[in-house]
Amino acid sequence: MSTRPITAAVDGTPESLAALAWAGREAVRRDVPLRVVHAWQWQPHEAIVVDRDGQAGWARDALAEAVRGVTERHPGLEVSTDLVEGPPVESLTAAAEHAETLVLGSRGHGAVVGFLLGSVGQQVLVDSPRPVVFVRAGDEASAEAAGREVVVGQDGTPEDSAAALRFAFETAAARGASLRAVRAWTLPPLYAYSPGSLKLLDEAGGLEPYEKKALAAALQPWRERFPDVPVTEHVEIGSAGQVLLSVAGHAQLMVVGRRARRTAVGARIGSVAHGVLHHAPCPVAVVPPGGSAEV
Repeated sequence: MSTRPITAAVDGTPESLAALAWAGREAVRRDVPLRVVHAWQWQPHEAIVVDRDGQAGWARDALAEAVRGVTERHPGLEVSTDLVEGPPVESLTAAAEHAETLVLGSRGHGAVVGFLLGSVGQQVLVDSPRPVVFVRAGDEASAEAAGREVVVGQDGTPEDSAAALRFAFETAAARGASLRAVRAWTLPPLYAYSPGSLKLLDEAGGLEPYEKKALAAALQPWRERFPDVPVTEHVEIGSAGQVLLSVAGHAQLMVVGRRARRTAVGARIGSVAHGVLHHAPCPVAVVPPGGSAEV
């Protein structure tokens, strides 16, 4: 069993306090410590006559106040704190290296507002070696009630999705929840298939049976490892983001893998993670390749 902490980043905002509450509940369920990090950077401003020590004091007070609430709710939980001065992206990415999961707050959701990750949140998401969970203000423990599923997206080979599947199965097991594994598929041009792949499709009986077999194969080792987790296999034609969002209303957590790339204008995450982060009404976990798949 891992002894790495669940790490939550706080800054005094409602979003970060919701993330801290989520992290506290998850640490209790997984029986691991909780680490609370406040990353701050001194910003001299003409309109606010406060020196570095004054700003450090504000950050220290905000951290103490945030931790007070979670320790009152979970008196038996082991909690440590870290007040880190430095660039937020580097500080939070470093904190993630030693964490089981990094939990951050996000502002809002919906077709227009979306999850406002901001430059810090997006950069941390791209650079984090561990899963990152985004929680919005207003998230409540009641959303984790029995009957709501953990939903995980699966695509590619079993190896491609192993980290996300492990995280989803571990979370469902810790919560006593059911899991819905979603694999979406589309109709690609025939020339995208090699003769060998076309033969495999014929042997599988067509595209949809082929996708069902691929999902079952990816899930098999995790079903064996977590036999008490009820699993629904969901295969549907459509874009992965749209299919995942179509079942998000019944989810207590959405889990997706991370595909990130760097461009001339900065880091970018994959379209599926981007769409789910912007529109899912529940917390979203983004798992990097290998970020949760080690045995």
